[in-house]
Amino acid sequence: MSDFQTVAGSEDPNARRGPSGEPNAPNQVGGTSVAPGRPRSLAGDAWRDLRRKPIFWISSALVLVVTAMAAVPALFTAADPADCLLSRQHAGPAGGAIFGYDFQGCNTYARAVYGARASLLVGALSAVLTGLIALTVGMLAGYFGRWIDAILSRVIDIVLGIPLLLAAIVLLKRVASDSATIRIAAVIFVLAVLGWTTTARVVRSSVITAKEQDYVSAARMLGASNSRIMWRHILPNTLAPAIVVLTIALGSFIAAEATLSFLGIGLKAPTISWGIDINNGRVHMRESATPLIVPSTFLALTVLAFIMLGDAIRDAFDPKLR
Repeated sequence: MSDFQTVAGSEDPNARRGPSGEPNAPNQVGGTSVAPGRPRSLAGDAWRDLRRKPIFWISSALVLVVTAMAAVPALFTAADPADCLLSRQHAGPAGGAIFGYDFQGCNTYARAVYGARASLLVGALSAVLTGLIALTVGMLAGYFGRWIDAILSRVIDIVLGIPLLLAAIVLLKRVASDSATIRIAAVIFVLAVLGWTTTARVVRSSVITAKEQDYVSAARMLGASNSRIMWRHILPNTLAPAIVVLTIALGSFIAAEATLSFLGIGLKAPTISWGIDINNGRVHMRESATPLIVPSTFLALTVLAFIMLGDAIRDAFDPKLR
């Protein structure tokens, strides 16, 4: 009996010689060709895990609604948030004003809907700028190490030790202009400059782990430059944890913008912001609590949605938590 017959008889009585001439050749079982399985990726495993989590679908739905509200507020209300009449001061629900009117006679619901635009704009652009700073610093520190890592790590520690809200108050006090565009840009810049450190640390740790992998060593042996290795090979493997942190940070930035606007040093009227409306509603809370409750609820649900979404993505991408 040949070697093929001996091995094939012990493993599978129906085994036949495959194209390679070996017993039980790959993709040959009982003479029938078997399609090779598709390789599993980290993103694919994460998506399969996310699809089974109700918290992911709930938070995603809330994020989509808020995004649509910020992009096309006319889909949610036909009222003009700037149409204010003192004769309607603290009036109850009527027509399109499902939550009544505030102390200036403005539609409370319409202002809450239009307030999503400024808050989401500040949060999203702050997260993007934060990501650019964090990726640059974290990649340089993690890849080159040595004195570059030492200097950049100390910079991260210094910025991390600065209280975000306190520093933002001090810096935004220096902005004298009341222009909506300038103040929005100033808030975005301040939040990004003060809030990139946590993401940079995550990126640095991911780069340190990734640069020791075999595919990086192979690329280096083939003569790839440092910049090519960093941006073509290491960066794709560091984006997942960075995106998770930035998703959670986006909710924090929205809350920070509302806090600064509430204190009167962030966005200012006539810009419509949840923080501004919360501050105005607080002053007249005894006359009517609705102008305070409505924007506060919109703000809380938006921040909670981004934090829940970030937590769900983090759990899906972390094999230890599966």
